Amino acid sequence: MEKSTLKISLIQSDLVWENPRENQNRFSKKLEQLYGLTDLVILPEMFTTGFSMSPEGLASDATIIYYLKEHALNGDFAIYGSVMFKESDSFVNRGIFMRPDGSYTIYDKRHTFTLAGEHEVYESGKKPVIAEYLGWKFNLQICYDLRFPVFARNTQGYDVIIFVANWPVPRVNAWDALLKARAIENMSYCIGVNRVGKDGTGMDYSGHSQVYDVLGNELISHPWKKEGMQTVEVHKSQIQTYRSKLKFLEDRDKFSLNF
Repeated sequence: MEKSTLKISLIQSDLVWENPRENQNRFSKKLEQLYGLTDLVILPEMFTTGFSMSPEGLASDATIIYYLKEHALNGDFAIYGSVMFKESDSFVNRGIFMRPDGSYTIYDKRHTFTLAGEHEVYESGKKPVIAEYLGWKFNLQICYDLRFPVFARNTQGYDVIIFVANWPVPRVNAWDALLKARAIENMSYCIGVNRVGKDGTGMDYSGHSQVYDVLGNELISHPWKKEGMQTVEVHKSQIQTYRSKLKFLEDRDKFSLNF
């Protein structure tokens, strides 16, 4: 089934530091409120723990797949968020795009955040990933990826690019500016879901989750700083109309990347 209009719900939440069980319980209550009301729900980066560099004993395994699958099935919506995940003998910051039929797409964060030592703890992803759902193409990205426009370059004809994050207060102006830029330069919807509150390292987060359309217009009243949920509608016709009128993507510089 394809849909020309999608309802997308953003959950901007505080996170309990390094407590997967409590975070999953809290998100379960939030997800249940959206059952039958939306097409896609987006959660923050590392939504089970906060942005922790201590994955041993805390990292998710296959049980997180069952958790997301149950909510996606019961809610009749897809879910995207990231978790610390144990992969064989290493750890990754893994984005999971779960569909209500139980199929899912994974994306491992490409740009690990060296300022926090993420590159020393988590293996880097190797390539960009597109998830397809209801006739839409979603480019899956995570936090620090936002600073690298070449990685987000729209050569795949995607409709929406999603960034899930733990993006702190001192750099929130960059978050706001770069989300808008990614929408405009790629002629796509751009969605950023950030957390709020304070983590176990003392870092503050002020949210500013947002959805931009292909022209860079905000779809959420700005700035959104509190815990809560907001749902927006995105329209395939807007993408088609402006890409037809404004053929900027056809004027891209021609080059390829090796990952």
